[in-house]
Amino acid sequence: MTTLLTTRDVAAVVAAKGLAACLDTLVRYLEEDFARWTDFDKSARVANHSKDGVIELMPISDARQYSFKYVNGHPKNTRAGLPTVMAFGVLADVGTGRPELLSELTLTTAMRTAATSVMVAKRLARPESRAMALIGNGAQSEFQALAFHHLLGIDTVRLHDLDADATAKLLANLRVAAPGLSTVVCASTAEAVRGADIVTTVTADKTNATIVVPSMLEPGMHVNAVGGDCPGKTELHADVLRAASVFVEYEPQSRIEGDIQQMPADFPVTEFWRVLRGDAPGRRTAREITVFDSVGFALEDFSALRLLRDLAAELGLGRAVDLVPAMADPKNLFGELRIPALAPALANEAGASAPLRARLSA
Repeated sequence: MTTLLTTRDVAAVVAAKGLAACLDTLVRYLEEDFARWTDFDKSARVANHSKDGVIELMPISDARQYSFKYVNGHPKNTRAGLPTVMAFGVLADVGTGRPELLSELTLTTAMRTAATSVMVAKRLARPESRAMALIGNGAQSEFQALAFHHLLGIDTVRLHDLDADATAKLLANLRVAAPGLSTVVCASTAEAVRGADIVTTVTADKTNATIVVPSMLEPGMHVNAVGGDCPGKTELHADVLRAASVFVEYEPQSRIEGDIQQMPADFPVTEFWRVLRGDAPGRRTAREITVFDSVGFALEDFSALRLLRDLAAELGLGRAVDLVPAMADPKNLFGELRIPALAPALANEAGASAPLRARLSA
């Protein structure tokens, strides 16, 4: 059987453990997996692009477990009452291929993205950082603000979004979730960035934008660029990258999708796992400008699925589903149809329509 976790199950995990504890534990899982980077069979995600967005598959495996995530990115979705990003994922046994966990990853992707940002900022931002600019106040913004507040000591967030309703939504949520966090609404990106130790960009529009420009940079600033995550979508002016030490997740993917897509192929970047393992320096001086060109990588979802599996087992959440058949004779797949024998049970299924129940009962 396969364990199914729905959005309600993930919400129940957060309710039981607390968001700060979940994010903190997720950072630890991420660090464990990034530290054994060379154990993984890695590839850039497979993307299918359309005029409205992108749908992607993100696979990865080590010697024991395989995972993939299905995820989309459609900025116009909110006009139709749908999330910009929707996702689910699978964790499977490499030895047999049996899917062990099928889970929602829409909520979880937001948490893992924020946890990844914190994992990197722990090594790249100045330890005394207390103020963060948050450019883009949509679905990801609360998770970023709360992760940096609870885990890195950020006590002030300076907010800007072209959509005033998005900022109002963020303010309302932060007042409840983090009453001790100071918020400042700013009229422009330049105003929000001024005096910030960390700048986080989480915009959604699929355009080559220059949201952060060189004149906004200050010595010692760390830029956490999260929104540029597909070809044709950027957030940073090229001269911001030239002025900084740039760190990425998986270079072959970031060259295609990240802000560095606008740079020459030999533009120098450092894969973050090398910093975590001590093979490369992170921040070297207090005045250095650092950029994390974050596009999201499959290893982060692998870590998140591991955590969900462990917490769901601990809390008794999820339900077993027969996603694949359990056969007495593994060679007799056709026998699993057993239509006459299954008909009464199927007819009584709560979700069966009246016409289907009538046909199966006939």
